[in-house]
Amino acid sequence: MAVVKPHLIRRRTICATHFRDLRNLVRPAGRRTVYMKLVADYCLHDPSLRPTAVWEQERNEHSSPCAMIAAVTEAKRIAAEKAIEYVQDGMIVGVGTGSTVAYFIDALAQIKDKIAGTVSSSENSTAKLRAHGIDVLDLNETGPLSLYVDGADECDPNKCLIKGGGGALTREKIIAEASETYVCIIDPSKRVDVLGKFPLPIEVIPMARSLVTRELTKLGGEPILRDFTTDNGNIILDVHGLQISDPVGLEREINAIPGVVTVGLFARRPADIVIEGSEPIQVW
Repeated sequence: MAVVKPHLIRRRTICATHFRDLRNLVRPAGRRTVYMKLVADYCLHDPSLRPTAVWEQERNEHSSPCAMIAAVTEAKRIAAEKAIEYVQDGMIVGVGTGSTVAYFIDALAQIKDKIAGTVSSSENSTAKLRAHGIDVLDLNETGPLSLYVDGADECDPNKCLIKGGGGALTREKIIAEASETYVCIIDPSKRVDVLGKFPLPIEVIPMARSLVTRELTKLGGEPILRDFTTDNGNIILDVHGLQISDPVGLEREINAIPGVVTVGLFARRPADIVIEGSEPIQVW
């Protein structure tokens, strides 16, 4: 096999996914194992790409990067399936976006006759839900929701979150606000003491890109334009280099910048319940 140097793997892409959506990065088809091992080796040799000490623990417990990937995947599945316990008969369930939520959608499909439908936070999740034969409804028609289940890119001890790695932060925030209970499903790598290691996503109206970039730089961050268009037709700036000691205050400050649609801080409305797919599983 040809040697692939770490610098040939896009550092920003790995940072943005936090080593969690490798299956979506695999190219070309049929080279999945080779590619995943290369990215895993890169992450293992660059501690800045590992959000918590969990990765060091995983490295010690598993002999290969591919085993490490399998462990994280299993943690996502465990957390997602545990969240099904919060789904009650006749509910309309708010459904988030991301690789962990994909496992929740698969589990929800097993009890789809028990629920009245779903409200989806992204076109991607909508497609997955409909592929399982699950009804997707308009939030304007459903009114308040009893339950919203979604993942996170980071979660602190106060259940404040960074979200938006998948680009659906605005719709996710709307559904979270409309829901009585927000259950956040994570693998252990997402749990942090202080938010900010994961680049903070901000959805921005395109004409305001330079203005918002300047204002974010004043706050001490390094905004980088993501090569991505949201489901709402906007752009995303990922802000690197932040240590967010006051998530509520920073959320308020960034949301006040003209041109910002919303920031991927879920602090004013944090999660109510966090399910961490560890061994043993933790609910807090």
